[in-house]
Amino acid sequence: MVKKWEVSKVNNEEVENFAKKYKVSNLLASILVQKGITTEEQVKKFLHPTRMDFYNPFLLPDMDKAVARINKAIENKENITIYGDYDVDGITSITLLKHFFADANINVRTYIPNRLEEGYGLNKDAIREISYSDTTLIITVDCGITGLEEIEYAKKIGIDVIVTDHHEPGEEIPVCIAVVDAKRKDSKYPFNQLAGCGIAFKLIQALAMDWKLPEKEYLKYLDIAAIGTISDIVPLVDENRVIAKLGLMLVEKTKNIGLKTLIDLCGFKKIDSTMVSFGLSPRINACGRLGHADEALDLFLETDKNVTTNLAKKMNEYNTARQQVERKIYEEAVEEIIKEKDKPVIVIGKDGWHHGVAGIVSSKITDEYFKPSILICFEGDEGKGSGRSIPGFDLHEALMECSDYLEKFGGHSMAVGITIKKDKFEDFKKAFTKYAESKNISEIVPVINIERKVDLKDVSLENVKELQQLEPFGEQNKMPLFLIENLKIVSIRSLSEGKHLKILLKQDNFFIDAIGFNMGDLTEQYKIEDRVDIVGTIDVNVFNGNENVQITIKDIRKAI
Repeated sequence: MVKKWEVSKVNNEEVENFAKKYKVSNLLASILVQKGITTEEQVKKFLHPTRMDFYNPFLLPDMDKAVARINKAIENKENITIYGDYDVDGITSITLLKHFFADANINVRTYIPNRLEEGYGLNKDAIREISYSDTTLIITVDCGITGLEEIEYAKKIGIDVIVTDHHEPGEEIPVCIAVVDAKRKDSKYPFNQLAGCGIAFKLIQALAMDWKLPEKEYLKYLDIAAIGTISDIVPLVDENRVIAKLGLMLVEKTKNIGLKTLIDLCGFKKIDSTMVSFGLSPRINACGRLGHADEALDLFLETDKNVTTNLAKKMNEYNTARQQVERKIYEEAVEEIIKEKDKPVIVIGKDGWHHGVAGIVSSKITDEYFKPSILICFEGDEGKGSGRSIPGFDLHEALMECSDYLEKFGGHSMAVGITIKKDKFEDFKKAFTKYAESKNISEIVPVINIERKVDLKDVSLENVKELQQLEPFGEQNKMPLFLIENLKIVSIRSLSEGKHLKILLKQDNFFIDAIGFNMGDLTEQYKIEDRVDIVGTIDVNVFNGNENVQITIKDIRKAI
């Protein structure tokens, strides 16, 4: 698929002045300038954030009410239950509160709904079950903002609710003790993109301040908060970046036995956002996807190394099982896609598919075919599924237009969840396809946004190492992409039985290695002496103790 390359315009004079002023390389300076980070305060906060960069938690709506009600519950020795989501964000949020309260000798219960049996968020059956423990206060984490009916039910049976959430509220917010959500329309908090665990972290910060505890009593949980923040794919800017960057420093020396055990099991050599996103997050999420979220929580709460070792091994097994299920569904989906390859969108449904992994497969299919995709997993006459979109096509808006065929749906422009009756599926498919055609979706071309064009002579080991200050990478702070033109192929071969591509490239008298993951078939298109342009990320590769600069290829084309 041909992709459009768009290179950001660089003001060379501004970049040079920035590099001299802050004593950084031209390479790093150009990235920071393009991000709009130009003042001394901005540079310091972005590259070297400190605990002083956290906002006052009492600026969050209802935080004072939440703290007051928790204090009352503690004083009256009430039973408190933390109710969270089954993904990494939810599990780390529960972990934060559970540990914080335990350190204050306050025992709280926890509840995570089973994804496969209960679905997301608050539900009345769960609240009824919680009531049997004589709970009089529920604190939600990473959920609750849309649970109006469920919270009303909790009030009727004598349970107060504090909502801490980071999702978009509806037209109404729940009527309860407190609704702590920076996305509330009346919120005056300086940053509204915190993850669920970010809001949970602000709650323990507020409690610590109210109880006049030393700062270390809440800062020590930044390792857990960082894992949840990075995993939830929230923008890694502003306070999220402070949490993630400071938290990763703590992850390296974490005292959480379960987290340390899982890191060791993953086998990553470097503690960074990549390790979290591709090592920890999939294993933790696999538990929730397959209905075992409680075991992931147990891992973070356990202090016995033997127990955490067994739990981590089980999480690894769940992740392997998830990968196998995902692979099977993907292969079956591709067979269906081939039959309808001329359609502008991909809408597939099948009996027996596991809806816990539908979102992952949908994401993979959309990346592969650059088309919005919706995968529905049918069980009996009801189907549940997920959808993913491409830039330029609002998936949530499309579902609004086709809502007559759906039982329920939710999400945003790029990702949705759907429930649909089987007998409405074909009509929905036709309506959705027709809507996509009306939006001329086939004319949307994938765009690769490139930070800047560079020459190999400017890509030194020292300069590339300096780029690591941009870590942690994530949403709104992606690894920068660079364009290098007119490179001569010195050697080219495939790796891993033809799966990956390995090239040695030359520009003038400078050489660089390049790796293209899942690009092994390109050995048929390119040969030694060919001239190519390459877009990719630039990093340091360590092999046998030797360091060298390497490009990870994002796209490649023959030089003009």
